[in-house]
Amino acid sequence: MSFPVTRLRRLRRTPTLRRMVRETRLEPADFVLPLFAVPGEGVARPVSSLPGVFQHSVDRLVEAAGAASEAGVPAVLLFGIPEHKDAVGSASWQEDGIVQQALSALKRSLPELVTIADLCFCEYTDHGHCGVLVDGQVDNDATLENLGRQAVSLARAGADVIAPSDMMDGRVAAVRKALDEAGFSQLPILSYAVKFASALYGPFREAAQSTPSFGNRKGYQMDPANRREALREAALDVEEGADLLMVKPALPYLDILAALRERFDLPLAAYHVSGEFAMLKAAAERGWIDYERVLMESLLAIRRAGADWIVTYAAPEAAQLARAGWEP
Repeated sequence: MSFPVTRLRRLRRTPTLRRMVRETRLEPADFVLPLFAVPGEGVARPVSSLPGVFQHSVDRLVEAAGAASEAGVPAVLLFGIPEHKDAVGSASWQEDGIVQQALSALKRSLPELVTIADLCFCEYTDHGHCGVLVDGQVDNDATLENLGRQAVSLARAGADVIAPSDMMDGRVAAVRKALDEAGFSQLPILSYAVKFASALYGPFREAAQSTPSFGNRKGYQMDPANRREALREAALDVEEGADLLMVKPALPYLDILAALRERFDLPLAAYHVSGEFAMLKAAAERGWIDYERVLMESLLAIRRAGADWIVTYAAPEAAQLARAGWEP
């Protein structure tokens, strides 16, 4: 039936009616907070391009994670900046590595918090690329062996979820094999299945000190123009044993997220990346937008497109707003 019999505005007439027919909601449990661990004690070093985000020593990282947990955030995603870097990123699989220290401390202080360990090498290599270099190119298969080492080390330190973000072919199968052989068959893998070579990662590279010393990552991260390839990437990761899939970045790729939601039954995550967050902060500082409303509308769009989890630097404030009953 069409107008005037059908009037869609009827169910928008009052706040209560709108609330009763609302299709998508935000809850504190939807959010994951990225955290950056650095050596030292008592360190909370601001990231200039990410207002409110810090590089934390382990003691201060535990405090930040505790505050997020109190706000209702159920999980953190850990990145580490080691004291020393080398050509293969060997600090990433050391028993006393910076993320390993953070994992152990978090398990002692906040055992209920879900700890997700990012699995990559860009923060750990002296060249800033995501694997072993051979003739100036990242060698896919040599990198797989090291990913297995890193995954097992992080599992032993107490990680609840392993999240490979390197975009090497075959990495999910390699990580699954390494974890299973080391006795960690119970640990899930959250694969950055669809990670585009985006221009929105700039602030993250400052926070993680992971800018490549030459070239770029277009040879292994995805071309932003490709949708069908994104579905192939995700399908291969599912075949190799991924338990959850991630799309990164989030807002410019909602079509990809929605396509994965239609095709796969696995839980989906989306990374509301540093550039997306920084743009909101910058516009808000200039008085151009209402930060809280635009933030929550952005996160709502990501959920509506199909994400079960949203990784965002705004996780604590978003959780507080959701807990307080924020409505669009």
